[in-house]
Amino acid sequence: MLNVQSERKRTWMQGLCLVLFLLSSTLAFAQNQVRGVVTDKLGEPLIGVNVLEKGTTNGTVTDIDGKYTVNVPKGKTLVFSFIGFATQEIKVDSKVLNVTLSEDTETLDEVVVVGYGSMTRKDVTSSITTVKAEDLNVGVYTSPAQLLQGKVPGLTIANTSDPNGSASISLRGASSLRSGEAMEPYYVIDGVPGVSLSLVAPEDIESIDVLRDASATAIYGSKAANGVIIVTTKKGNKNGKTNVNYSGYVAWDKTMKTLDMMTADEVLAYAEANDLDLSSYYDVNNPANTDWQREVLRTGFSHNHNISINGGNDKTSYNASLNFLDRQGTVRGTGMDRLTARSFLQSKAFDNRLDFSISLNASVSNNENGPTNNEGRSVLDAMNYYLPLNPVKNDDGSWYGRTTSQYYNPASLINEDRYKTTQKLLQGVAKATVHILDGLDWNLNLSYQNEQYIYNNYHSSKSQIVDYASRNGQADRSTVENIKKQMETYINWDHTFNEAHKVGVMLGYSWEQSDNNDGFGLVAYNFYNDDLSYYNMALANKISLDDISNLNSGYLLSTLRMISYYGRVNYSYKSKYLLQATVRRDGSSAFGVNNRWGTFPSVSASWRIIEEDFMKDQHVFDDLKLRVGYGVSGNSLGFDAFYSRQVYGSTGWFTPSSGGNYRVLGATRNANPDLKWEKTGMLNVGLDFGFFKNRLTGTIEYYDKRTSDLIYNYKVSTLLYPYSEMWANVGDISNKGFEITLNAVPVQTKDFTWSTTLNLSHNKNKVESMSNSEYSVKYIEMADPNINSYSNQHVQRLMEGAPIGQFYLWEWAGYDENGMSVFNDYDENGNLVGTTDAPDDGDRRMAGSAQPKLTYGWNNEFTWKKWSLSAFFQGVAGNKIFNAIRASYSDPSLLSSFGKNILAEVATEQHANDSRAQAPSTRYLENGSYLRLSTLTLGYNFGKLGNYVNNLRVYATCNNVFTLTGYKGIDPEVNLGGLEPGMDMRSSNYPRTRSFMVGVNMNF
Repeated sequence: MLNVQSERKRTWMQGLCLVLFLLSSTLAFAQNQVRGVVTDKLGEPLIGVNVLEKGTTNGTVTDIDGKYTVNVPKGKTLVFSFIGFATQEIKVDSKVLNVTLSEDTETLDEVVVVGYGSMTRKDVTSSITTVKAEDLNVGVYTSPAQLLQGKVPGLTIANTSDPNGSASISLRGASSLRSGEAMEPYYVIDGVPGVSLSLVAPEDIESIDVLRDASATAIYGSKAANGVIIVTTKKGNKNGKTNVNYSGYVAWDKTMKTLDMMTADEVLAYAEANDLDLSSYYDVNNPANTDWQREVLRTGFSHNHNISINGGNDKTSYNASLNFLDRQGTVRGTGMDRLTARSFLQSKAFDNRLDFSISLNASVSNNENGPTNNEGRSVLDAMNYYLPLNPVKNDDGSWYGRTTSQYYNPASLINEDRYKTTQKLLQGVAKATVHILDGLDWNLNLSYQNEQYIYNNYHSSKSQIVDYASRNGQADRSTVENIKKQMETYINWDHTFNEAHKVGVMLGYSWEQSDNNDGFGLVAYNFYNDDLSYYNMALANKISLDDISNLNSGYLLSTLRMISYYGRVNYSYKSKYLLQATVRRDGSSAFGVNNRWGTFPSVSASWRIIEEDFMKDQHVFDDLKLRVGYGVSGNSLGFDAFYSRQVYGSTGWFTPSSGGNYRVLGATRNANPDLKWEKTGMLNVGLDFGFFKNRLTGTIEYYDKRTSDLIYNYKVSTLLYPYSEMWANVGDISNKGFEITLNAVPVQTKDFTWSTTLNLSHNKNKVESMSNSEYSVKYIEMADPNINSYSNQHVQRLMEGAPIGQFYLWEWAGYDENGMSVFNDYDENGNLVGTTDAPDDGDRRMAGSAQPKLTYGWNNEFTWKKWSLSAFFQGVAGNKIFNAIRASYSDPSLLSSFGKNILAEVATEQHANDSRAQAPSTRYLENGSYLRLSTLTLGYNFGKLGNYVNNLRVYATCNNVFTLTGYKGIDPEVNLGGLEPGMDMRSSNYPRTRSFMVGVNMNF
């Protein structure tokens, strides 16, 4: 019996061993170890190529010799991918698979949007930067312009945390002596020029192309001197499916930094130490201890939601989106909300010979704030100067206040002086393209845009502002409308001869009319109560003709018309030698009758050196292209219809003997029939390159930009002209600079990738001339910092040989033996002769510029499996900032003579009787350089979830993470545009905030 059991056990063990052997053999067979070498087309091994079993995480990377080994069952597919090369998929049918990867031409073949058409990147001969949607900045932004900060070389953008503010933006330096629209780039949205950016939500953007040099912008002629920014929005797909996308976020804004003003205890200690009597400025028997910054500031909450639906087939495609943004400012009483809707429908007809599309877009926004733009009565000023010994309210619940000029309780300003603006935009666009022959298309674009602004202001019966305190409630209400109509028609012809000579021709005509500033308004005051504010002004008891006249004097209907003829020719020989020439002739009613027309030509060429035979066997460059271009563009932006015309208006009142009041009419603007276009000519030289299998690519640019016939308002003699000023063409400005862009993928493994982009820009701006034989000015004083005791003491000059933003200041020389500020004293020959306590205009000297020597942006993207991390740095270097805030609050007399608060540092850094401490001098001119971690985003991509969610991504973002700077002010990112760059003003400095966002992107 024992032997039988032993035999059975032995038989069972033998059977188990056989099963395990067969199983292991099967697994070994199933794994099928595959090996091989991955090379490029020249046979060079490629290091770090991802080798992955399709649909799995099973894979490896090639070693230093391009070799790989991976276990993959037969019949499965291996995916070979590497930066700079086209991805290959190969079915496993043997144990040895040697693979040759071809260079990825996707970047070279990507479509770049240019004026009235598009072309592939490799055929571009001018300077154009494309920023895809996924590369735009992430944050609580109200304008698409903010999305580009630090992303485009030469594009200088200074953002603001004010929800009702706008970023300052300039491209390759200032090229006009007119501010506002005249200094900003021209915007084109989906091929329609001059469209308001408020019609586009950031989530609806597909890409942004920035045309940087004149050879690219000249096709837009008289509106392109400051560059052109082309926004392309998302359209429908043609895969036969309907896609629903949702993206949204919630965000919190916190103020990063505030001024260190004296606390109540510090004020009392300072007063006692310096024998100051402040009893008339507060209740000595019941002193308060108010932190006015805390009373004004808060945590701002924002949320944004965007939903879009798109779909279609080969014949018809569509897209519709709805976006809602609600942003609360960190200053109480400030905020905005906006609803944006976009719709697009495209279809084909007549055997695909006709493409037709229509789009309807609309936007409604509401902006609310209190007084923030006037010294003294600004909330941003009052939260610093208001004495902390004063309470917010009196015992009876009314606002605490004193009848002192320019001294207002900031809590009262927030609650009793309210400003609300409603903006309504409507745009309709119709486009048609007829494919006449293969390669020959005729295009027709029609667009209509209506802008309406409704301004509502109410100063209640409790307002402390002197102008309104005695009016028992005042309501101001006005509305203005702008209408723009455009028609553009052009043909495109493209043909390739003998598979080598590619020719493209575009010819077009456009007509547009702008009816701007058509508005009116009403002012009424003395209401029975404040319940209705501005909603029923008929209940007011008084109106004033002077008030109504002042309000309506700015509403003058201005009708401008422009017609244009334009054309472009492109030639390419085997994508090796490329040539482009454009010309545009514009006629505008804005200019004098003798100079209504202007011509704007350009020519550019490029040589793709990498395509030459002598480059085939070299192993250094993977791409090399030289570009040279020159073009002329104009600047007709920012004009009304009356700049060149004789204008008469009201200059006062008179009372005849018969009684009654009648207006006096007189000249308010001289005619200048010779007023003509500002013209900007630009030479651009660029070199595009690629190394290390295009894992390192980049561009180096040099440009020389010169603007002539600058328009400025010059003083003239009333003996020769009816009015004392005249707009005339006189000056010249130059801008020269270098720009460098580098794109690299330093690390790429199976699970981890690090890609980085760096751009650097240097621009030198100089006013070449400002006078001629007829119109002459030695210099123009600019930038009044509004400092106590120094009214109209400007700190900048526009002058020949210096840049816009040239500081011209007294030189602070420290303190005299009595602790009083003194300044360098110069004689009439410009020699330093000592110091003085009473500097005059002759003692001012050039003292640095607001123009940065270097502007940069550095973006880093890290991906690990389904995780992603992006870190974006940006900043400027070599610029000066005049810290007018610090100068204003360093004045000891503010406390002793006016009962206003001052900086805490005054107690330790200067004498209490220093009456010149706040003098606008080099003491307050500071280095504006900074490096900021602008955006840090961590995301996780869940991918496809179930049958309904195609993709789900969640992310968290922090904006303005930290800033490295030596600047003593609140924030070094100040306005760098306009005619007064580099000024940090106390009335308009909205506190910089740090934002925290949590968001989600979903596709159904």
